Amino acid sequence: MPASSWIPFFLLSTTLAGVARGQTDDLPSLVMGRSIGPIRIDGVLDEADWDSAPFIPDLIMIEPVEGGRPTGRTLVRVLAGPSSLYFGFVCEDPDPAGIVSFTKERDGELGDEDHIKVVLDPFRDGRTGYVLAVNPGGARYDALVANRGEEDNPSWDGIWEAATHRSDKGWSLEIRVPILTLSYKKGLTEWAFNVERRIQRLLETNRWASPRRDYEITQTSRAGLLLEVPEFDLGLGLGVRPAVVGGYERTEPGSAVDGNGEPSLDVQQRLGPNLLSSLTVNTDFAETEVDARQTNLTRFPLFFPEKRTFFLEGSDIFDFGLGLGEDVIPFFSRRIGLVEGQEVPILAGGKVNGRIGETNVGALVVGTRSVEDLAPEAAMGVVRVQQNVLAESSLGGIATFGDPLGRSGSWLAGSDFTYQTSRFRGDKNFLVGVWGLTMRRDDLTGDTSAWGAKIDYPNDLWDIAFTHKRIGQDFDPSLGFVPRRAIKSYRGGVSYMPRPESDWVRQFFFEFRPELTTDLDDRWESYRVFTAPLNVDLESGDRFEYNFVPTGERLVESFEIADGVVIPAGNYDWIRHRIEWESAAKRKLSGLVTWWFGGFYGGTLDEVEVSASWTPSPIVTLQAVLERNIGDLPWGSFDQSLVGTRVRFNLSPDLQLQSFIQYDDESRSWGTNTRLHWNFRPEGDFYVIYNHNVVNLLDRWYRDSDALIVKLQYMFRR
Repeated sequence: MPASSWIPFFLLSTTLAGVARGQTDDLPSLVMGRSIGPIRIDGVLDEADWDSAPFIPDLIMIEPVEGGRPTGRTLVRVLAGPSSLYFGFVCEDPDPAGIVSFTKERDGELGDEDHIKVVLDPFRDGRTGYVLAVNPGGARYDALVANRGEEDNPSWDGIWEAATHRSDKGWSLEIRVPILTLSYKKGLTEWAFNVERRIQRLLETNRWASPRRDYEITQTSRAGLLLEVPEFDLGLGLGVRPAVVGGYERTEPGSAVDGNGEPSLDVQQRLGPNLLSSLTVNTDFAETEVDARQTNLTRFPLFFPEKRTFFLEGSDIFDFGLGLGEDVIPFFSRRIGLVEGQEVPILAGGKVNGRIGETNVGALVVGTRSVEDLAPEAAMGVVRVQQNVLAESSLGGIATFGDPLGRSGSWLAGSDFTYQTSRFRGDKNFLVGVWGLTMRRDDLTGDTSAWGAKIDYPNDLWDIAFTHKRIGQDFDPSLGFVPRRAIKSYRGGVSYMPRPESDWVRQFFFEFRPELTTDLDDRWESYRVFTAPLNVDLESGDRFEYNFVPTGERLVESFEIADGVVIPAGNYDWIRHRIEWESAAKRKLSGLVTWWFGGFYGGTLDEVEVSASWTPSPIVTLQAVLERNIGDLPWGSFDQSLVGTRVRFNLSPDLQLQSFIQYDDESRSWGTNTRLHWNFRPEGDFYVIYNHNVVNLLDRWYRDSDALIVKLQYMFRR
């Protein structure tokens, strides 16, 4: 990207920065109490330290009435011990029998239930932070603030504990977070902090700081303050997590059973409170849940998210750019240790991540072993540096090296700048971002660059955005994810979301989102105009939506969309429709029905997806998903089905047994993934995993593969 292209964005950001700096906020504050005696984490705030601690007397409603009085009072206290943080909540409710709480699992969908959510920014940089949430049943959810506060990333799992207590006045909650679980700025005596409570049966949300619909709870620039933060005792700052894995595996029909047992080791060392170094040896990911199968009616590869713990620790630091989405990911950690869906053993890896002053830093180096006929030995890594500038903005760079397939001369480098403010025109969110990337590899000789920009105005009544990307012909980063190259992409979006004064409608969403993709010579390749003339959230929690979507594709070469069905090159235009109904998740039985129908490449296509969740008791949850694609094209017909069911036994917040069963008629195979997870201590986990696959060959079912894995791990901290 030419340097001159950055000048308008720099001038705009400087002007807007002056506007932002002129704003002042009267944010609330809470003084931390001190934990002198022991605190038993049982959900009952009956220790003397709780009684003597300062407290937040109540929250402020933002849903359904912004600025309204909450249905039930919420009292909040925070204590600091020598090496732990304690959070205490009393959640009064005039109708305790109406409390909605089903989930027991870790990182469950607590947004659909009563819960308390805590957001903590120990660097007070207004861009990052930790998210902790607990429902009345004691289920825990944790995440890292992501996408600059617009959402969070639940893949991160920290070491902490929580307990709840139900009474005739509501429920109460205690949380303990060991200070070694957090990174924080040394010497900082004020941390950013916010609290939100959900009362699901009323679809009510109450918040402490910045109780405005325009702001997300995860926007730490709008959080309140925790005062009088002490100097904590980090001890040695050392964490050692040995693990042992044993079991057997049968990889194909008729093969012999291969028994195995191996140790692995993860070591973490605090380089002060703000930096964490990690080492992994003979890394094992046995506990990682299998990917959900997906159907693919495009000519581009599908995206599957990272789930492995080693790569998720500090993953927010490696996020790059504004508006890239899944179109361009310069560092995609699934490229390491996975080739063509098969695991490549990781010999060892090291990582450093954290913050030095106003600079975020992250570095990762991993070595993988060779796998015959799949991948050679390889060393790969990434470095990410991001400097906080202005009040909420950042300027950064990223670089990667190495190739999982051993291709030589592979590297990538890039930079990004994002101007962000939550005080545009006084109290609105506004973002402008630009980014650029270039890469090299000895087998690539053409245009290996990519760049883009985005302008975004994400607020409650109006959400307006425009994104542009240009991706070169040979832009193929070895450690990245780029499903489509040699294109220019233009995406716009306008959403108008009024809230009428009605007894049955909560909010309307009128959406218009055009997209155009051209080749590098500006000839159109794809277009899509998504409209939502009717999209409504009801006061009951139910939702209905109708979409009208003109679509076009210019195929320069044919592609096989289904087995034996080949769409020839040519220009195609069609119109798709969608009808969607979602029932309120506050009910024991809830679900979603989606029906796409209309034209498709000169023929017709019906896409039906039905999902349902039934919780007959707090112990058992049943979930099912059915997808079916029925296409009738001039070049052939196809009928694709995918079925997934999940049975979960929620024995306690620390003990779950679940079985995930999937079938698709493209592979003609059934696969099951059964997992027992016992979190017997906050630092210790025990897993039993059984995978079993059967395949239909010549109208007969054969056992394809199966494996039994047992894993025990424990984190020793000093």
